[in-house]
Amino acid sequence: MDSSQVSKEICEANETIMCPMCERNCTLQKLNESCIYAKVTHLFDNGGTVFFAIFMAIWATVFLEFWKRRRAVLTYDWDLIDWEDEEEELRPQFEAKYSQVERVNPITGKPEPFQPFPDKLSRLMVSVSGIFFMISLVLTAVFAVVVYRLVAMEQFASFKWYFIKKYWQFATSGTGVCINFMIIMSLNVVYEKVAYLLTDLEHPRTESEWENSFALKMFLFQFVNLNSSIFYIAFFLGRFAGRPGKYNKLFNRWRLEECHPSGCLIDLCLQMGVIMVLKQMWNNFMELGYPLLQNWWSRRKMKRGGQLMEQKISLPQWEKDWNLQPMNLHGLMDEYLEMVLQFGFTTIFVAAFPLAPLLALLNNIIEIRLDAYKFVTQWRRPMPARATDIGIWYGILEGIGVLAVITNAFVIAITSDYIPRFVYAYKYGPCTDQGYRQEKCLKGYVNSSLSVFDLSELGMGYSGYCRYRDYRAPPWSSTPYEFTLQFWHVLAARLAFIIVFEHLVFGIKSFIAYLIPDMPKDLCDRMRREKYLVQEMMYEAELEHLQRERKKNGKQYHHEWP
Repeated sequence: MDSSQVSKEICEANETIMCPMCERNCTLQKLNESCIYAKVTHLFDNGGTVFFAIFMAIWATVFLEFWKRRRAVLTYDWDLIDWEDEEEELRPQFEAKYSQVERVNPITGKPEPFQPFPDKLSRLMVSVSGIFFMISLVLTAVFAVVVYRLVAMEQFASFKWYFIKKYWQFATSGTGVCINFMIIMSLNVVYEKVAYLLTDLEHPRTESEWENSFALKMFLFQFVNLNSSIFYIAFFLGRFAGRPGKYNKLFNRWRLEECHPSGCLIDLCLQMGVIMVLKQMWNNFMELGYPLLQNWWSRRKMKRGGQLMEQKISLPQWEKDWNLQPMNLHGLMDEYLEMVLQFGFTTIFVAAFPLAPLLALLNNIIEIRLDAYKFVTQWRRPMPARATDIGIWYGILEGIGVLAVITNAFVIAITSDYIPRFVYAYKYGPCTDQGYRQEKCLKGYVNSSLSVFDLSELGMGYSGYCRYRDYRAPPWSSTPYEFTLQFWHVLAARLAFIIVFEHLVFGIKSFIAYLIPDMPKDLCDRMRREKYLVQEMMYEAELEHLQRERKKNGKQYHHEWP
């Protein structure tokens, strides 16, 4: 934390006055007051961030490729290699709805209920409209949280408690993310009911089609619900705030929020950390605590009704099992959804929150035992069902892997200060044109990244000059407050980095996916051996049949094909 030249300059800047970050109640602050933020930001925003993001993108690819190999082994062990989805039975709801319209199944050759294409298209359009409506509801909730942050910003800046008043930005972000989490968990309840209704409206043909459709809706709803506020902080917070003397305001009333003098990455890290930790704690409670409470309540009701004998051991085991909670209607849907959303947390914004994989690992170690306890002691035994893969979830995981590469490229290029530091070191710093970059090459970076503003233009009784994060000309130049050449150099470098990073990582991912076969070699050999033995058996059986026929007809025979 103490090795960064940037954080050293911020901590030693006891004479640099920063411009007020809110309209009425904010006072002028010295730059060194954000010293601790600068040190913490350096933990997540440093030279190793790029390589860690590349490593995580490669890890996601390797993870999915090795899952394909594991899935092939499981499919072989459970003798599902030749099992086809066409063997599934039609859903009773589908048969009841379309029993009047039949067509011949091209595979079985038997007539079966058929859903006409116009009916299927119209139902699909209604379902898609419902999805977009719910997503727009999520965005509305995020907008409400943004408005709260703008209002709370002014209130916390004038709070009577000194600690809150001093760290008003932290208080605004902390309360905002807690409110956002409560909204997320409230909307999740609504989303599940809406997704169930829309999926039933589509009338899927088989149970696997119903599960895939429902899973996709639940993922879309919860992914947007969980990540919309994170996307806002990563890519929109502080980007359209304007400059001192010409700030942009929401509804011409509330000034848009700015990033901290140390950058927006600390806000993004806080948002991700709080949401991920609280979400995992809530999920673990709902998976184990909720069934425990339900079972305790059912036993209590039985005692009140006199249905339970004095000694519990007198009840047969099947009756004890029947009194447990039934498994969810959606089977393992919630388990899959939780893991896929966690996979998104550990890959999409991992450049901003490198602790996400560690938190996911700790959560999964605990959850393995909680799930085992829940399945054995709190739930009735679930009904088994055959499946050759994890269905639509694998496609979703691959989509998250692609999105993670794009998102991390934008986080490093736009949200973090990696590119501005890189441009300064090679173009404007003391090591210009020397072809190497060290911490000493960033000397003077903080002063270069702060623009100057004349406080007398604010009309608030201040005089002198203050600094703000931007690349604009000073007030005494011929073109005051216009973007400088350094701004355009940084912008061009950011766009170039996004293109190079994406192409490089996608190329590495594709190469690794090509190198790793989808099936282990020993499994391929076993399958080929079985195929060979089957052919040998068929050959021997045919040969034996021919020999019997020739004996019956009195002909000579040889141990060879005729």
